[in-house]
Amino acid sequence: MSKKLKIWIALFTVYIFWGGTYLFIHFAVETIPPFFMAGSRYLVAGAILYVWRRLAGDPAPTRGQWLRASAVGLLLLGGNGLLSLAEQSVASGISSLIIGSVPLWMASMEALRPGGARPNRLGIIGLVIGFGGIALLVAPSLMGGKSINAPLPGVIILLFAAFFWSLGSIYSRIAHLPESVLLATGMEMLAGGIGLFLAGTFTGEWHLLVLANISARSWYAMIYLVLLGSMAGYTAYAWVLRAAPVSLVSTYAYVNPLVAILLGSLFAQETLTVHVLVSAAIIIGSVVLINLSRRPTSPAPPVPVAE
Repeated sequence: MSKKLKIWIALFTVYIFWGGTYLFIHFAVETIPPFFMAGSRYLVAGAILYVWRRLAGDPAPTRGQWLRASAVGLLLLGGNGLLSLAEQSVASGISSLIIGSVPLWMASMEALRPGGARPNRLGIIGLVIGFGGIALLVAPSLMGGKSINAPLPGVIILLFAAFFWSLGSIYSRIAHLPESVLLATGMEMLAGGIGLFLAGTFTGEWHLLVLANISARSWYAMIYLVLLGSMAGYTAYAWVLRAAPVSLVSTYAYVNPLVAILLGSLFAQETLTVHVLVSAAIIIGSVVLINLSRRPTSPAPPVPVAE
């Protein structure tokens, strides 16, 4: 099998498995409390990754590396916990669009960070268009309209999720982590998973967790999220990030929301309106502009372990 074919197989694995996580999170939180669901998912996946890489010979991380990986994991996976919470009320397709705007938040934070990269003219246009698309998408909720697909509290939670996701991604660029990306990801998942369980404890999810009430669909969704969303999807991403140009790898940022919208419409009966489709085109188009505006020498995008 040629390297080019392997790259495209890995990319389609990322597109499908990561694009599908939004739908399966929606199914999982139907009968599993959101923070416990996300925490369980990442504790299992993180333990598998960490033990695998240590047995494979990766050196033991230092205390400082654990602290920095924990900070990244709490930010990134805290964002995922908020996404899981929001998907109890917000459609998975709309959730994917708001979270898919993370490159816009990252570009803004990078511009404000001391020593950070400033966007060029094309990047600024992308930012303006992108945030305009987000405003258009959530306008009915913000204006008090009754929307079964995106109620205002869920939209606000998603905006915070995107913020924490972006902040964690920016910090992961400068944090000194283990050289093994998979080992570092396992550490981040373990720390984030523990943090999500603590969040679930503080919000009273123990009283909501009744194993007998968990549906078969939620159990199947959890299996998907652990094995395909976190393990297979991430492993494919980590490999293709080293084998393909960054410009090609970064296409996941605007392909995944399209997959999520399609799957939500087909399998969760989520309504596709002209308003949602126009907003999606604007947001995804702005992310394309942001990616095109990056100089070739820009650092590779951080690995988004929170998918």
